[in-house]
Amino acid sequence: MTAESEPGTVAVGAATVPPAARTRGLRKVYRGTVAVDHVDLEVPAGAVMGMLGPNGSGKTTTIRMLLGLVTPTSGEVELLGHKMPDGAAHALPGVGALVEGPGFSPFLSGRDNLLRVAAAEPLLTSAEIPNAVGEALERVGLAHAAGRRFRAYSLGMKQRLGLASALLVPRRFVVLDEPTNGLDPAGTREVRSVIADLHAAGTTVLVSSHLLSEVEATCTHVAVLNQGLVVAQGELSALLEAGTANLLVTTPEVTLAVDALREDRVAARPVPEGVLVDLTATTAPDVVASLVRAGVPVHEVRRQRTGLEDLFARLTEDTAVADLADLETLLPEDAR
Repeated sequence: MTAESEPGTVAVGAATVPPAARTRGLRKVYRGTVAVDHVDLEVPAGAVMGMLGPNGSGKTTTIRMLLGLVTPTSGEVELLGHKMPDGAAHALPGVGALVEGPGFSPFLSGRDNLLRVAAAEPLLTSAEIPNAVGEALERVGLAHAAGRRFRAYSLGMKQRLGLASALLVPRRFVVLDEPTNGLDPAGTREVRSVIADLHAAGTTVLVSSHLLSEVEATCTHVAVLNQGLVVAQGELSALLEAGTANLLVTTPEVTLAVDALREDRVAARPVPEGVLVDLTATTAPDVVASLVRAGVPVHEVRRQRTGLEDLFARLTEDTAVADLADLETLLPEDAR
């Protein structure tokens, strides 16, 4: 028998793995303006979590409180098992972060800037610094431009150097705030590859991004913020399935299927793949039963997967707090 897990932990045999980061009732007020409002966030260990939200939704403020860069007005923050900000000295050596763009000396080269960052890295000895810097530059595709002054870098190159500074040593937790900002498609693919490598190595990654396609391609989990509130969080696949309200039926008798369903007052329409059925007022078993009764040959039935862009729009298009309860109908219980 397995011991019952605490909320927010992942069972592994008889042991549990706590989240890499979590907040409870997190709130931040700036001069009467609420930036973050009672956020309960959990970043599962080993996950790649995408943090999504419109501009001003509280994403960066939440990240800064996670890292101990901003003191919460109220609430609790735990990072790698340590209470923040008091436990920063113990937690932060295991964390690499790129927040709100990199800040480097404009008159130093990319390599010299990175050498200065590495000199302050507690997990590197002096002898290890040159190799660590060279490997980080190579990893983000900047080895060829390492000798150029930072002020001559493009926006994308500056972003790459910031990413290199976060990856100077192996990390348990990596936080990337808009990591593909200013990157061309090739650079974006490289960042995607870096995130995949981190995930494969067991590193937890938190990515704040406005590029929904990149989040859908790289993340295992998602948290959606809106007006300082977390309106949804959980496994990406589960959230996308929860947002599905359509059923795709594959049949050679499309017209017969549509007529039969409409006769039973079920909204349906023909699509290139077959028949698309609206499940708002019915269920998948009832749809299949209606088709079978009408003698329609059914070759395949599957839920039409919702894209992240559609789900994001549904979660954030209405910002009234009173309407957040209505959003619960879109989500599984563990994502509410």
